[in-house]
Amino acid sequence: MKKWAVVLSAATLAFASHSVMAKEGDTVYLYTWSEYVPEGLLDDFTKQTGIKVIVSSLESNETMYAKLKTMGKNQSYDVIAPTSYFVSKMAREGMLKELDHSKLPVLSELDPQMLDRPFDKGNKYSVPQLFGATGIAYNTETQDPANFQSWADLWKPEFKDKLQLLDDPREAFNIALLKMGQDPNTQDPAILKAAYEELLKLRPNVLAFNSDNPSSSFISGEVEVGTLWNGSVRIAKNEGAKINMVYPKEGTPLWIDNLAIPVTSQNPEGAYKLINYMLSAPVAAKLTEVISYPTANKVALAQLPKDLVDDPAVFIRSEVIEKSPWQLDVGDAVELYEKYYQELKTAK
Repeated sequence: MKKWAVVLSAATLAFASHSVMAKEGDTVYLYTWSEYVPEGLLDDFTKQTGIKVIVSSLESNETMYAKLKTMGKNQSYDVIAPTSYFVSKMAREGMLKELDHSKLPVLSELDPQMLDRPFDKGNKYSVPQLFGATGIAYNTETQDPANFQSWADLWKPEFKDKLQLLDDPREAFNIALLKMGQDPNTQDPAILKAAYEELLKLRPNVLAFNSDNPSSSFISGEVEVGTLWNGSVRIAKNEGAKINMVYPKEGTPLWIDNLAIPVTSQNPEGAYKLINYMLSAPVAAKLTEVISYPTANKVALAQLPKDLVDDPAVFIRSEVIEKSPWQLDVGDAVELYEKYYQELKTAK
């Protein structure tokens, strides 16, 4: 779901700026977030199966959704990586293939806490890959973590022109709605208007909106406080930034990036093989080591560095998860979220 720069394997990468052509059984077309295919990750898959993987870089769930909507029945990707709330939206609109679990033996290795979530009960249409959430990141040398116990703390006047917010309408409204004690998945126009008015009060504190490599601002020292994803905070730590993150008392919306098969897939059998490979313990462990988002594969946890698994900013503790809602599809209300968000960004 999240964007940051990474070098990908030229042998397996093809950025798709046009429709995918019809393909043979020895090729699988994967459409996923760019950082989720670090160099060499898919080499063994091709050696083991003889199947070539062509990877296209996914920039946003909205772009993925629009692209699949415009493709014909004979032109599509075989495996895609929708975030939780887009799984339910795409399944509801008949865009995802119902999965045959007998072809996914890797399911036995996955963490039960990441299965059967509200956005896809029974995992009929998707399987979890990586788990994430948003917290308040802060510079450990200049900021006191005691000052960040609630989302409301971001509204403090002392942070005027100092905050970085993730550049996403749902992320912005999440913090306002939780501050207000409201459901972050609300579709109520009156509540959304009130949340927008709360965000207008926050606007003077916002220095920047950034979802494209958001950890870079903390690494460079340009920003000392802001919202960040759990994987991104670890990236910043690995680059030497003096940073940590807290999850406010109201909880935080949780999301999972999943793997799914579009109904228009031309090679579903190859798609099942690729999903099993990508979610397998050795591959899942390697991916989490590189990008720091917690893997859905419980077997892979034993293969990860102890300091990574023990970092509560990355591997979110149960007490946070238990009080946090899942980010869900909001139906047509998404247009209202987007309208208010664009007005927020241009507000003075």
